[in-house]
Amino acid sequence: MLILILATIVVVGGYVIEMTNSETPEERFKRLAISRTNAVLDKLRILGNLSNRQLYDYSEEDLEKIFSAINRQVRDIRAKFGTSKQRSFKL
Repeated sequence: MLILILATIVVVGGYVIEMTNSETPEERFKRLAISRTNAVLDKLRILGNLSNRQLYDYSEEDLEKIFSAINRQVRDIRAKFGTSKQRSFKL
């Protein structure tokens, strides 16, 4: 059996990206976005397991640190996509 895979290797920002000739950039984005988003959501569900007060002890300060870090990271990533609204300062 002979299997022929045609692919293009592209280096973008120091990252090596393999793109098959049959996958468009939009298709690759959707495939990776689905996979990576599901991985993040799974990790958040696992983090939620820590909310069980019978098994874990935590303070409001601990929660604030956790959710501040998560919110900050989400805000930074959203800015990379250029979807955050830039509001100008007005008096």
